[in-house]
Amino acid sequence: MPFMSSDTTGPLTPVLHWVATPADPSAVVLVLHGGKVRSTAPAQTNHLSAARMRPFARAVAKSVPDTAVVMLQYRMRGWNGTDQSPVADARWALDEIRTRFGDTPVILLGHSMGGRTAAAVADDASVCAVMALAPWWMDPSATDTFRPGQQLVVLHGTMDRWTSPRISRAATERAADRGVDATWTSMTFAGHFMLMRPWVWTRKVVTTITAMAQRCRDDHPEHRARQENRR
Repeated sequence: MPFMSSDTTGPLTPVLHWVATPADPSAVVLVLHGGKVRSTAPAQTNHLSAARMRPFARAVAKSVPDTAVVMLQYRMRGWNGTDQSPVADARWALDEIRTRFGDTPVILLGHSMGGRTAAAVADDASVCAVMALAPWWMDPSATDTFRPGQQLVVLHGTMDRWTSPRISRAATERAADRGVDATWTSMTFAGHFMLMRPWVWTRKVVTTITAMAQRCRDDHPEHRARQENRR
C-alpha cells in the first residue's frame, strides 16, 4: 500500500503519510518514529527510524480496517534538547487529524523518540491511548502528562542498551499510581530495534491497538449517546 503525502512543501515541514483512510474511522492511529538525540538534518522516509515503523502501520491498517492509520514525518531527525523538535510536529499532526476527522479519538504508537514524543503530547484532548515501544524516557516523570483513565501500554526489551527498560517501567508504574490504565510488558531477549522475533512485536502491537480502538470508540461520548438512545 503506497504512502500518500498530505504536504510536499519542503524538507523542514512535517508531513503526514496516510496508510489507511476509511470514511468514518472509529479511531485514528498516529505513528511516531524514532530519531536522534541531536540533529537538525531533515527527516526522510528512507531513514531506518521511519522504515522500522512501516510494518506496524501496515499491519494495523490491515487488521483493524475501521481505523485510520497515518505516519508522521518530522521536520528534523533530532529531539534537540529543550527545543523538543518532534513535539511541535506531533501537535501539528493532531490538529491536522482533527481538521480531517473531527473529534475522532487518536491512538499514538511511538518507538524510542516517538515514544517520548507520544508522552509529551498525551495531554491533547484527542489522545485516548498510547502504545510506546522501547520509549526514550529520561525519568519516571515522563508519564505525568497522562490523564487518569487514559490507556498506556509499554513494551520494552530486556536487552535494550539505547533506552532504559528500568525507567520506562518506573514511569509506567508511576502513571498507574495516578489512575492511568497503564501496563508495562517485558520483551525477553529483545533489543532496542525490535529485530529479534519481529513478528512477536507486530502481533502484540496489532492485538493492543485493536483493543484500544474498541475501547476508545466505546468510551467516546457520541458513541455512548447512540448506545443510550438504542435502549
